[in-house]
Amino acid sequence: MRDMTDEELENALHDRRQELFDLRFQSATGALENSARLKLAKREIARILTVRHAREAKAAQH
Repeated sequence: MRDMTDEELENALHDRRQELFDLRFQSATGALENSARLKLAKREIARILTVRHAREAKAAQH
């Protein structure tokens, strides 16, 4: 993820948040087959945000 551009990170973040929304909807309706995917989607969002915040902090130092 650290090799991704800022735009790619934003697109990935948007995709993961949409996926998480869909998974939560499936969970609420009882259609979710792989409940572990919820946890994985949350972790991926956290990783993307961590990389983004690290870049912002680095940019603020300069």
